[in-house]
Amino acid sequence: MAIWVVAEQQDGEIKKVSLEILSKGQELAEELGVELEAVLLGEGVADLADTLAAYGASKVYLADDEQLADYSTEAYSQVIAELIEDKEPDAVFFGHTAFGKDLAPRVAQKVETGMLSDITAVEVDGDELIFTRPIYAGKAFTKSKVLSSPVMATFRPNVQELAEPQEASASVEEVDVDIDEVRAKVTDVRKQSGGRVLLTEADIIVSGGRGMKGPENYKILEELADVLGAAVGASRAAVDAGWRPHSDQVGQTGKTVSPNLYIACGISGAIQHLAGMSSSKYIVAINKDEEANIFNVADYGIVNDLFKVVPVMTEEFKKVLDK
Repeated sequence: MAIWVVAEQQDGEIKKVSLEILSKGQELAEELGVELEAVLLGEGVADLADTLAAYGASKVYLADDEQLADYSTEAYSQVIAELIEDKEPDAVFFGHTAFGKDLAPRVAQKVETGMLSDITAVEVDGDELIFTRPIYAGKAFTKSKVLSSPVMATFRPNVQELAEPQEASASVEEVDVDIDEVRAKVTDVRKQSGGRVLLTEADIIVSGGRGMKGPENYKILEELADVLGAAVGASRAAVDAGWRPHSDQVGQTGKTVSPNLYIACGISGAIQHLAGMSSSKYIVAINKDEEANIFNVADYGIVNDLFKVVPVMTEEFKKVLDK
């Protein structure tokens, strides 16, 4: 019996969300009296097994092959589905990222099991796992369980507490890779330039909306973000206006984020935007309109002109952080 975490890796590193799921998985495995194991796919990724062991994996199933060098839904889902059918784990967890949201449903379909997405919490009830997930664009939460086996779920990034890595080792079982013809292949990868942390993995996000008045004004948010080591986000209104790329969009039709601190500048607080950021630990809202809906979810609100407030915040944070 085992809980599996499908590890997401990129550029020679395990993504933070996978380590968060391993941290939570270790707690669940101890309560249920089962093993915590990881699945790792890619090319030249064998050394990453040590990282998975440090966060609790007692065993790593390693599929290291040139056919898996670039992510392919068909190839990755085939390898994982065949492994599940062979080893029969009790549960399989993925991150609720572009990778996990694409891969997990395909794997679930292949092994004919149910799946829950965007999990924010999980608890043990007897010998069952009970998952908490948002519904109705984040206006309510439901507790659910998967009735089929294996239990399959995707976890929202930045929600589960990240454990301290331990000195540990894991047994590694190499997986034979024999992939059928893949109909869709990666022909080119274009990485977005910029040195900031990814939006979905950021501990701090500075986000702007229609109140920014134009793309040229985002430089004040970028300056604040650079001081804080934060990512820069945007509302759908700002993205639709062409002020920011879609990759920066936070909300129901953009990215779902859960940073420790979310600073919303000139964002009214439409329900679609709140669906993507309301699980943030602390929310600071800056808006001239004291009736703006964003203040209903904010922990701290500043009713003032963001073009006056943000530069002052930047200077004050420079002093505090000695930058």
